[in-house]
Amino acid sequence: MTKTIYHLSHIDLDGYSCQLVMAQTPHTMISFNANYGAEVMDRLEQIIETIKKTKQTATILISDLNLYPEEAKWLNNEVNRLNENGWSLTITLLDHHGSGKDTAAQYPWYFLDTQRCATKIVYEYALEHYGLQAGGWLEPFVKVVNAVDLWHQDEEEDFEYGKVCMRLISDAKELSRVMFGDEDRTYKLAMLEQAAQMRDLPNANILLDEALHTMKKDFFKDDADNTLDNLSTKYIVALLGTKRSEMTIYYKGWRGFLSYGLGNTSIIGNGFVTAFPDFDFIIDVGTRGTLSIRGHNQVDVALMAGEWVGGGGHPNAAGGRINGFKEQFRYDKVKRQIEDLLANKEAMPGKLSHKIEE
Repeated sequence: MTKTIYHLSHIDLDGYSCQLVMAQTPHTMISFNANYGAEVMDRLEQIIETIKKTKQTATILISDLNLYPEEAKWLNNEVNRLNENGWSLTITLLDHHGSGKDTAAQYPWYFLDTQRCATKIVYEYALEHYGLQAGGWLEPFVKVVNAVDLWHQDEEEDFEYGKVCMRLISDAKELSRVMFGDEDRTYKLAMLEQAAQMRDLPNANILLDEALHTMKKDFFKDDADNTLDNLSTKYIVALLGTKRSEMTIYYKGWRGFLSYGLGNTSIIGNGFVTAFPDFDFIIDVGTRGTLSIRGHNQVDVALMAGEWVGGGGHPNAAGGRINGFKEQFRYDKVKRQIEDLLANKEAMPGKLSHKIEE
């Protein structure tokens, strides 16, 4: 019987490889990723919020992340509370970080093994519990991840191939992980699967190293070839277009699109306002509170930046920094911060006029 599995994993090669393993099982996967720190709790809260929307039998699977006692206690209590009210939930944590030793001793759902990487733990667990089929291209790839994640340099071929796979993940920065978590994960897993299937080729590490650029282009390409920058920009602009209803903001009647951690605003931002002229501006907020605003001859974004944060620039390109901005790992929390800022600023006098509706 298939089940729904909410899978939270780390953001490195080992973490994403755990999700590649689980993608080969017959179950419905709803996946999330987090780095260590505050993001872990943000994702756990997001998982619980998602589960609360429908009563179901499900498993919360956590891989390549150790939980600290307060995080584990919160999750355990939330799951117990839901189960008391009609849900049927279980927790499974599969990890290899020794820093989870004290927490693992407190909870039967916390499985810790420091002798294997998380991908190998998940692979062997999935063979036994999740209907994963052994063999094929996945098994050799698990050896690769285990060799490089545990730094087994004596397993030279797997180790060298794993080093290139590590760079595959670390250099896959084209998509914002906060804004486009599902799409970013799909991108990384697609390239990892392609890399896994190349493992047994002669000089595989060199071939993969040379193929990475082409693999990226192939993912973003629709028909005509172009540079990676242009292909990814076209892809991202189209993706932004699908998010318009949830990512629209307003200031003095001017309609804007709010992105977070998008980067490359000169190219992508200008591409967006050209493709979607019904928006007067696009603003990208960086993780440290930097603002990058782009317009297209509709509103003076330099005046806008000045009113918001004392910034400035040109009529179609401006920026600044939000004092006291709190880094977020969920887009909805970023949007609330920015909407609160704009609501406060809109009530204050400024040089930017209100938009006159046609």
